[in-house]
Amino acid sequence: MVRRNRVVRKVLVIRFRRVGDAVLSSVVCNTLRLNFPGVEIHYVLNEAIAPLFEGHPAVDKVIAFSERENHNLFVYLVKVWRLMRKEHYDVILDLRGTLKTAWFSLFAPFVHYRIGRKKWYNCFWLKYRILFSKQEIVSEIRENLHMLRPLKQEKVLTYVKDFNLQVSEKEVKDFRKRMVHSGIDFSAPVVVCAPLTRIVGKAWDKKRMQEVLGRIVKQWNAQLIVNYAPAEREEALRLFEEMGRESRVFINIEAKNLRELGAMCRNADFFFGNEGGARHVAQAFGLPCFAIYPPGVNKRKWLPHPSERNQGISPRDILSPEEWERLSDAERFERLGVEDVWRGLEPLLDTFLS
Repeated sequence: MVRRNRVVRKVLVIRFRRVGDAVLSSVVCNTLRLNFPGVEIHYVLNEAIAPLFEGHPAVDKVIAFSERENHNLFVYLVKVWRLMRKEHYDVILDLRGTLKTAWFSLFAPFVHYRIGRKKWYNCFWLKYRILFSKQEIVSEIRENLHMLRPLKQEKVLTYVKDFNLQVSEKEVKDFRKRMVHSGIDFSAPVVVCAPLTRIVGKAWDKKRMQEVLGRIVKQWNAQLIVNYAPAEREEALRLFEEMGRESRVFINIEAKNLRELGAMCRNADFFFGNEGGARHVAQAFGLPCFAIYPPGVNKRKWLPHPSERNQGISPRDILSPEEWERLSDAERFERLGVEDVWRGLEPLLDTFLS
């Protein structure tokens, strides 16, 4: 039954953690914007991710927490307390659902819509606790939108499943100039690739990755921009050396922050690499993508809107249920060969690079 006696004017959406989580959670902000005209939406993020949402049409204010604030409990609590005393939210939407994020609701006990994931410990501070089945694997986007269910008391909701990011045309043009200065020829295809990852066990075999990258260069005369974090620079240099210092592989076009990564994607034709935040950013900017999913990351959950433009492969796609059960994660990943990846990747490249 829909009640219409409560006004949703200001909403706090809490989504700490990594880039991909923040990008996919933005569907919640998009849905709030569509359903509650005039609503003011605040988005809580880690400081390194926050700039990516500056100017986002569904985010009125980004509230960034620095490393110091996140790792000093007293400083963290003071900031949360001051925020909740200053702002008067109608909805607190805790997408993270940890003991740490509980303080937002604890410091605002009179907010009617205090919503979060159902945990054994949070019945004392959340008014609405959303339960997810451990047996059914659903997409991260669907889970995020499911968190809005209590607001159906206010009105029938229309859900926005698409996620998007924005950078200015000036940022796009400035980065394009950097690319040209570094040797990119825009008469040939440009592929942003992510062959590296800081998370142990998440990167596909390096030699196999190099083989696939080499095929992309050879078959489509493509130029590969290797995207990497500052801590991965030495590994990126080794990859460049091991690929014979191929002139069409660029490791000198570095995205120094996430907005520059967005500008890079706006100037590219395709994304290929290990599953991670860069892939979600690329898709949010409309880039066709193909990602390699490690055994510990469920493709069904983390591949949003699979289509001709957005695809990926996981060891689960090539292993029988019996093989999957008896192998370790390392053994599962080892079974994923070059030809397995190429069979899925080649048709997309043929469509978008030819």
